[in-house]
Amino acid sequence: MSPSAHVTQLQRASDTEAAAWHQVVAASTAHDLPGVPTPDPGHIHAQLTQPALGSRRLAWLATAADGAPVGVAGLRLFTSTGQQHLAELELHVDPAHRRLGTGTLLLSAVVAACRAEGRRSLVATAAADSPGEAFSERHGFRRVLALDHLLLDVARADDAAADAEHPGYELACWTGTVPDDLAEAFAAAKNAMNDMPMGDMDYGSQTWTADRVRAMAEVLADRGDVLLTTAALCKGEMAGYTEIVIRAGETRRALQYDTVVVPAHRGNGLGLWVKAEMVRRLRAEQPGIVEIETDNAQDNTHMLAVNRQLGFRFHRSTHEHQLDLPTT
Repeated sequence: MSPSAHVTQLQRASDTEAAAWHQVVAASTAHDLPGVPTPDPGHIHAQLTQPALGSRRLAWLATAADGAPVGVAGLRLFTSTGQQHLAELELHVDPAHRRLGTGTLLLSAVVAACRAEGRRSLVATAAADSPGEAFSERHGFRRVLALDHLLLDVARADDAAADAEHPGYELACWTGTVPDDLAEAFAAAKNAMNDMPMGDMDYGSQTWTADRVRAMAEVLADRGDVLLTTAALCKGEMAGYTEIVIRAGETRRALQYDTVVVPAHRGNGLGLWVKAEMVRRLRAEQPGIVEIETDNAQDNTHMLAVNRQLGFRFHRSTHEHQLDLPTT
């Protein structure tokens, strides 16, 4: 272990600390994931200072003897009922400073915090066959879920399904916070996400309410992100929806968030319908966005088929890993 690495827990990230964090993440991403866009500095700052919905965030910065940033670790502590056992790790070490014990030092601080917070499950994402995956497995994490990441060329996407007839259904679209008259229906549809494939991950469950969906949109807006939603309605119910997020500072790539079809409405092609309509919205409203990135569990064969029909192509694979922590 490097005797010069020093780990500091950040109480509230300053501009300087956020810039140091971005420096490490940029170097790590460029080395491990060539071609993957580096997060915008503003997004990193917002991530550090504005926790995601239903969670608290802890952060650590590792520095060398000369004060240069060499590693970072972020811990998301889930606070919502049904997920209070869970924590999520993000850990990066500058490639020039790896294999010196910095990552192990950061992970030790994270695990101690998880135990202090009574968490039994720590999950982390790593690219398949990457240094991060090898690190996770060396430290006792087990692989619990395999994901395929897909990219869609917006200009070449097959959006013909947007013209399909769906008697009894109608489309609704909005940007940002859900309209008040759809908030309850939207929350009910979001609760259908609890049956999505999660492999062996100890993920728990989420309960959505109208207030919670509004709060989620507010978190994204506060970060400067753009949230687009397209939904299928049926007799006052929300039968399905899809969400796209464009992060603050992003000029080319949008991220797919949820796509859900409520169980009672499955088998009617609604997932493909709302996603095809979303492609048309992006072309019209966000012409600078040229691609969409999504990820699907490898055993979610239905959604993978929907995405391939639209024109998504395989990009890379990641694995979710879980460290089971003893609780007392």
